[in-house]
Amino acid sequence: MRSLLVYLVFSVWLYALPQIINEEIRKSGIAKKDISIYIKEAGKNGKVVASLNAQKTRTPASVIKVLTTYASVLKLGFDYRWPTKFYTTGTLQSGVLQGDLLMKGFGDPTLNAKDLEKIISDIREEGIREIRGDIVIDRGYFKVGNKDSSGFDENLYSAYNAMPDAMMFNERVVTVCVIPKDNKVHKKHVDESYKVVDQLEHVNKPCKGKYSWPRVKIDKSEAVPIVFLKGKISKRCGKRNICKVITKPYKSFYYALKDGLIKEGIPVRGGLKLHKIPLEARGLFTHYSDPLEEIISETAKESNNLYARHLLLLLGAKLYGAPATVKKGRDAIRYILDSRGALGEGTLRIDNGSGLSRTSKMNAKLLAQMYDDAYDRYGSRWMETLSIAGVDGTIKRRFRNTVVNKRAWMKTGTLRRVKNIGGYVKNRVGKFYTVVIIINSSKAKYRGAKLQDEIMKWLAKSKVKPGLKSSSKRVTDKKARSEKLFTNVKTKVPPKTNHVTKGLTHKYYVQAGSFSTMPNKVYLLKIEALGLRYKVRNMDNYKVLIGAYKDEKTARTALKKVRKHINDGAFIVKL
Repeated sequence: MRSLLVYLVFSVWLYALPQIINEEIRKSGIAKKDISIYIKEAGKNGKVVASLNAQKTRTPASVIKVLTTYASVLKLGFDYRWPTKFYTTGTLQSGVLQGDLLMKGFGDPTLNAKDLEKIISDIREEGIREIRGDIVIDRGYFKVGNKDSSGFDENLYSAYNAMPDAMMFNERVVTVCVIPKDNKVHKKHVDESYKVVDQLEHVNKPCKGKYSWPRVKIDKSEAVPIVFLKGKISKRCGKRNICKVITKPYKSFYYALKDGLIKEGIPVRGGLKLHKIPLEARGLFTHYSDPLEEIISETAKESNNLYARHLLLLLGAKLYGAPATVKKGRDAIRYILDSRGALGEGTLRIDNGSGLSRTSKMNAKLLAQMYDDAYDRYGSRWMETLSIAGVDGTIKRRFRNTVVNKRAWMKTGTLRRVKNIGGYVKNRVGKFYTVVIIINSSKAKYRGAKLQDEIMKWLAKSKVKPGLKSSSKRVTDKKARSEKLFTNVKTKVPPKTNHVTKGLTHKYYVQAGSFSTMPNKVYLLKIEALGLRYKVRNMDNYKVLIGAYKDEKTARTALKKVRKHINDGAFIVKL
């Protein structure tokens, strides 16, 4: 009994909140029971700095997207590209295709009007100058139904409510352009799957208030949805783009592709059909998306719900076979993270993978464990897929002109009564912390954000050196302990170095390659010719690590050289 009491007392001391965090919580007016905090030195072996309700199940909102994006990287790799495959049936004689042009979508969420130029060029290169059959689309890779909007809230037609589809186009958003000074209204892209009715009255008034934007009414009672533009708009207003989710992406793709082909002198005699690709179809070419690294960056930085939904479905299909379903996707994310040791304990309900949900649940410690795993495994390459304070994404403006600027890599999550943030903070001398702050409270929106900001500022201002171990002496006074860990007295910053350090005592490396067998001598001699030191480590495979380096800046200098001369996919890892 005595030993249990000692353990409990020690646990309370170990995870006590630093006094400064207690004070910020008091000032926020938010009840402690509504707050979860988990802060530790980054990496799985890092020491815990602060913990409050860290294992309490809460609504994560969009911070759960990082589980989706990280599972995608673990399964597919940063360089994976989404395919869209094109086929033909029939015969091609003298440029005339006596048959259909077919395409199979695999859920590329980024496919948009800008891709059409390359697609049409590829069709021309196949020698096709006329299509006498139909355009056939196979969207069977996803089994998701036919809803356009998730219906999460009252903004049914807003882009964030868009539902996934294996044949996605322009993120399911249609755009109507209003040019008040010219009294013009037009669709941005040719698309006969919806109609526009202009009922605007153009007036000579200042461009503000009720005269600054059209009122939009959408009628979906008919087979072809109608967008009504109503009200009075000032002639002095600039161009207005009305962007709504109202139609099927495969229909929008069909009309845009057909229009583009006709403009290039390739008439299409048939219409649109939805059908599986037949066995006798002949492959033409494959159009590829940008690398997954760019897609998950967009997902996290801009909190793109549609991209997250597509990633979940893709993982479901990759692990459990097509057609992809939401259940397969949920199971896939859980399995991937768990099998790689990146999934902590506690309730985890992933729902759709985007966080646009009231049923998704997780705890702060579970999320922090995933962040630690990603930090150890991929280092800065992973971190830079998150929103960077004062630079981009959802925290581009939030931390400008503060000490946190360019010192935090975060994913945010916001719903009504929910204000969450998680990621990494770097202090003044280069030490990294994993930070998760989840607030589910009626006061979350403004007071929660302020509390998170103050905690992150406190971390960023600290001068605990990288690798500095805290004293083994037990400090029972909470205030004294927090002051010991995060004092603002002046400390000497370690001198910069341009030399590679000996051994594996420092953490920054450039991973130049990963091989199933020992890399050959020619490859290794290329590294030596650049004046770089390396080690080949046989882990799950043979990893070529250049370094180690004392700081990330020095490692980045080596990274540029490696990417230029050896492997443009090289990246920094922290081991």
